[in-house]
Amino acid sequence: MKTYSAKPTEIEKKWILIDAEGLVVGRLASIIAMRLRGKHKSTYTPHMDCGDNVIVINAAKVVLTGNKLKNKVYYHHTGYIGGIKERTAEAIMRGKFPERILEKAVERMVPRGPLGRRQMSNLRVYAGTEHPHEAQQPVTLDVVAMNPKNNQQKTLSASKNKAA
Repeated sequence: MKTYSAKPTEIEKKWILIDAEGLVVGRLASIIAMRLRGKHKSTYTPHMDCGDNVIVINAAKVVLTGNKLKNKVYYHHTGYIGGIKERTAEAIMRGKFPERILEKAVERMVPRGPLGRRQMSNLRVYAGTEHPHEAQQPVTLDVVAMNPKNNQQKTLSASKNKAA
């Protein structure tokens, strides 16, 4: 038995569209990271960029479970002495670029280095429903059908119905 290693000519990239409305950030980010790396394919090769191109719409409508909206803090440094800045997830979601929460979650699940940066360039995240990639004819991926826990609204309404 020989170990399979994909060659650049054998890699076939697809375009996938994901609607993030009502989906839990961490669960969605792990699915996106897996698709970007290509681990869902039988031809997965760790040192090659064999993942798909992923388009995420409605990223402003993702859900953070528990108290993460108020308690989760994102840090960045300005480069000056004592220049560490912090923002809560709630401030980012209300801000100009709410899609950055999902981008950061996926970025931290993809390996660091040149290959990870190349794989992250295959991710396109949009806060609204519009995207300029209709010509690529993306295939819609139903994340809610994979696991009912992926959609926070359906999970909350189902637990309320059981309690009633």
